[in-house]
Amino acid sequence: MSNESSGGFSHLNESGQPAMVDISGKLDTYRIAVAESRVYLPQPVRDQFQGRDIQTRKGGVFQTAIIAGIMAAKKTPELIPLCHTLLLDGCDVQIQLDGEEALIRCTVKTTGKTGVEMEALTGASVAALTIYDMCKALTQEMVIRETKLISKTGGKHDYTR
Repeated sequence: MSNESSGGFSHLNESGQPAMVDISGKLDTYRIAVAESRVYLPQPVRDQFQGRDIQTRKGGVFQTAIIAGIMAAKKTPELIPLCHTLLLDGCDVQIQLDGEEALIRCTVKTTGKTGVEMEALTGASVAALTIYDMCKALTQEMVIRETKLISKTGGKHDYTR
């Protein structure tokens, strides 16, 4: 399929209909993607910060969000319709307080025919949503400000923000 016939979108066939990209002719390569999300935490949430986490009746917020991010990265093809199912070699979610924000960084690795950008973005996004969910009893003034791809390597085109 030519991207020209689909207006440059890889997930559309020649008829303009959604289609999963055919990766059968690609070779396996080692691939890494890193994505980041930021969550603004108002003072009532930051006041609960102890050590390296926010403690609530539901447990450690960052610890729970890390687990949620990893689980989400593994389930990306169930959430994003045209993503390929991938065997992940690794998924690491790091969360730290950065001023008034929780900074979430999700790194996903695989050896395969397609990249893991969507898995990294999904992991970071769900970790951010988990922080919101666990802290909403304190305030609903939190804002998930930004989710973005930081880098990807191992495919046809590497990318670094």
